Amino acid sequence: MGLFRRGPKRDSREVARDGEFSFFSAREGGVFRSQVRQAFAEQGLEVTAYAGVVTDSAGRQFGLGNLAAVCHRDRRGERSWPVLIRDHVGKVLRTMDGPQPLEILTEDEIRACLYPRVVAQETLPASDSFRYGREPAPGLREVLALDLPEAVQMLSADSLTDLGDVAELRIRAMNNLRALPVEGHETVRRGDGSAFEVLLGDSFFTASRVLVLDELVRRLMGTGLTPDGALVALPFRHQLAFHRIHDAQVIPALQAMAQFAAAGHEEAAGAISPRVFWWRGGVMTPLSERDGDGLRVVVDGEFQRLLERLVQDDK
Repeated sequence: MGLFRRGPKRDSREVARDGEFSFFSAREGGVFRSQVRQAFAEQGLEVTAYAGVVTDSAGRQFGLGNLAAVCHRDRRGERSWPVLIRDHVGKVLRTMDGPQPLEILTEDEIRACLYPRVVAQETLPASDSFRYGREPAPGLREVLALDLPEAVQMLSADSLTDLGDVAELRIRAMNNLRALPVEGHETVRRGDGSAFEVLLGDSFFTASRVLVLDELVRRLMGTGLTPDGALVALPFRHQLAFHRIHDAQVIPALQAMAQFAAAGHEEAAGAISPRVFWWRGGVMTPLSERDGDGLRVVVDGEFQRLLERLVQDDK
């Protein structure tokens, strides 16, 4: 999973856009939904396609956002869509129609595949089902999830009732997160001398490793964080970027990471946040935000004083 690669051949941005997924042209959106309907039909299920979901005769809804983003970002272009869509639909239906994991797995098996997952708050249901989760930063929520062979299942408060104390379950989930292998690690260097690190992986919990950042940094870099912490960005579930704060290079690194996070978040499957955060002792403070079609860096008084100190130390 590389950071930078040539994108697929696509319809021009000048042609009419799809009303729901603007990264598709109107034609591409039609092709995508047609192939989704066909994939469900091959599974013996007739569905009605709407802008962002399809529904079956039983009223079940299947969201299309992540699948659309996966198809859009696949570098092979439209020729890859039928296989991607059939694979996705098959997994969704097997997960929904088959035995439910909490009913067939033993307690030890459940705890072995339990992880904390950081998601965008806006992607969760409006109900209180996931209010038990911590809020690691504004707009983000940490929930417990099962890493299953064909799916990742986020666990609602009701589903946790028979599993035990949430605090104890989180301890086990965090230990599982710490034990994950590092799938990919790249250093992004810019012409202005700034640099930041990017962790990449197929795991749905790659970005969630921000929850154990101090240990992860020590593991990757051979040395831990200073008390000043780090800049972090988690644009989508398969990427986590960070820059260890130790000198004035944090200033150009912040600008570079803000651009990186905003670009990575756009049109991504499993999008989490376009922001850069100041991570210090597990507390995450936003340092960038969307401003219309662009972005801007916003720092509070405490971070500004940190920058001034680091600049002075470099003189």
